[in-house]
Amino acid sequence: MSLNLAEKKAVVAEVAEIASKSHAMIAAEYRGITVARLTKLRVKARESGVYLRVVKNTLARRAVQGTDFECISPVLVGPLVLAFSQEDPGAAARVIKEFLQDKENDKLVVKGLAFGGQLLAPQDLERLASMPTRDQAISMLMAVMKAPIEKLARTFNEVPGKLVRTVEAIRVQKAAA
Repeated sequence: MSLNLAEKKAVVAEVAEIASKSHAMIAAEYRGITVARLTKLRVKARESGVYLRVVKNTLARRAVQGTDFECISPVLVGPLVLAFSQEDPGAAARVIKEFLQDKENDKLVVKGLAFGGQLLAPQDLERLASMPTRDQAISMLMAVMKAPIEKLARTFNEVPGKLVRTVEAIRVQKAAA
């Protein structure tokens, strides 16, 4: 079923709005994957805050014009599913990577990734998937910020501790004499 002009404009507007708010984008060819498996991918994507959409390539190219994902336009060839990370940059990569770990889903082929206005190779899926979530990044930052204060507190605490150990050693030495 083909779309009329108004429907095409609506699809382009919807994808463009999502693209303008997203952190990363993945284009993957889904040729040969059953509808049931693609539905499982959609459910997992929805749970992870990833916008997943099958769009005609010409409409997708128009939708990403003027966004950070314009660099992915040359990759948009063939039947593609587009995944946009909305909440954290690595969410779409984690969903696709997890989907590919099942041997029966090996027909999904990643064609390209876009992150920060750069086109990445399909081999960079692992690197993008390993990016920390927002909560993980905040906890890592807090650990780095907290470390010098903890070290200072331990240093200040060591001075009276050393004094007490020295006095105790003198007391034991005098008691032995």
